[in-house]
Amino acid sequence: MAITSANQLELLQTAEAVAREKMIDPDLVIVAMEESLARAAKSRYGSELDIRVSIDRKTGRATFTRVRTVVEEIENHFIEMTLRDARAYKADAEIGDEIIDEVPPVEMGRIAAQSAKQVILQKVREAERDRQYEEFKDRAGTIINGVVKREEYGNVIVDIGRGEAVLRRNEKIGRESYRPNERIRCYIKDVRREARGPQVFLSRTAPEFMAELFKMEVPEIYDGIIEIKAVARDPGSRAKIAVISYDNSIDPVGACVGMRGSRVQAVVNELQGEKIDIIPWNEDAPTFLVNALQPAEVTKVVLDEDAGKIEVVVPDEQLSLAIGRRGQNVRLASQLTGLDIDILTEEEESARRQAEFAERTKLFMDTLDLDEFFAQLLVSEGFTSLEEVAYVEQEELLGIDGVDEATADELQARARDYIEEQNRKALESAKALGVEQSLIDFEGLTPQMLEALGQDGVKTLEDFATCADWELAGGWTTVNGERVKDEGVLEKFDVSLEEAQNMVMSARLALGWVTEEDLASDQEDAGEEEE
Repeated sequence: MAITSANQLELLQTAEAVAREKMIDPDLVIVAMEESLARAAKSRYGSELDIRVSIDRKTGRATFTRVRTVVEEIENHFIEMTLRDARAYKADAEIGDEIIDEVPPVEMGRIAAQSAKQVILQKVREAERDRQYEEFKDRAGTIINGVVKREEYGNVIVDIGRGEAVLRRNEKIGRESYRPNERIRCYIKDVRREARGPQVFLSRTAPEFMAELFKMEVPEIYDGIIEIKAVARDPGSRAKIAVISYDNSIDPVGACVGMRGSRVQAVVNELQGEKIDIIPWNEDAPTFLVNALQPAEVTKVVLDEDAGKIEVVVPDEQLSLAIGRRGQNVRLASQLTGLDIDILTEEEESARRQAEFAERTKLFMDTLDLDEFFAQLLVSEGFTSLEEVAYVEQEELLGIDGVDEATADELQARARDYIEEQNRKALESAKALGVEQSLIDFEGLTPQMLEALGQDGVKTLEDFATCADWELAGGWTTVNGERVKDEGVLEKFDVSLEEAQNMVMSARLALGWVTEEDLASDQEDAGEEEE
């Protein structure tokens, strides 16, 4: 059938009908039709030719044209022509102009018609996907209501009104089952462009889903009077949510629970009976952790901020409650606080304290040649190292029962002699390892540190200046979602990251790699970023 013999308005009517059905711009459908007709014409006149089709937006008339570009030297005679030939068509033709000739419309055979249909369908699908992406890209992080269409390999395809979304099997709450045409409420986790398949990705297990549900149920959260600071979930089983109130007259926990538990119960029902612990948030990490470990009672908390670890001591009978079933309680508390939690019973903590006491007692007995009683007396007074004994103010030693001035002098002399002897041996060992004088003379490094650096291959000031702060002081790295400890060369000497950084910068300054002005400008930049 020739295009000219058909009702020319039929093209426009078809385009409008398709656009209305798919909710896209009619012009996109017409462009797709033009491309499909051009493809059919190329199969008739030759695929090498540049054949273009234009459909009049008012009449529906399709015009077929051949386009050739004017060039100085022809490389492809199908789509190019010389200036002399071009002036036979157009008197004022110039290099770079396009010469357009109208060609007869083609009759579309069965194969050409099928091909044209495929082109149109492909363009329509692309337009649909673009429209869906533009509509939902700004809705990521919100809750949406949809209807279950079908289930494919454990993934649930959800009808969200103007397109489809997918709820992956790992984003479903464990014991939930979904039937077709069933209404479902989900959190839009991600919206991204995909070549095929759904572009909107949903979740019912994300912690943010619970936070958004509480925002819907609790007006105070929506208004900003109460803020959700952290959420930790074991989907379908248990969850902990930390809240803080910016109005002293409003109890954040009570507001989230609601009258007779109505607000929290609405969230629990949506999450298939997931038990929720609502916890008051606190800036003080130990206090917050005590709250997070509820319902277990905590006896003592020891925080190590540098390592991001915290030790919790609980009564013996509370241990199982603190850990929870399959470690659930402590795991959720760890996620909520962002700290690694070690739980000890009072008995275990007492045993460890005794072990530390015995270790320090033995240190003083061996190094200072003291009897057990006197060594224990030093430890019980809070002395933990030889350096403390050697360089402490004498008044502190005189405050110990039974210690007079002569005894204090003798203790400090023995401690200093031992430390000096250890320093001498460490320095000799460092020199034997090849540590150069430039590094030995560098301020801030003890002989033991020099020995450790030499064992690690750091032997010159230049070597030291190239070290990173974490290589010296140690640190923590997250690998596959787990915190991994990086051992530092000087970590055993209690060198902090800040101290390590200062020493490395001092070394670079001494070598002339950086100037005081550079350091000052870096500090200014850091200050501006913090602001």
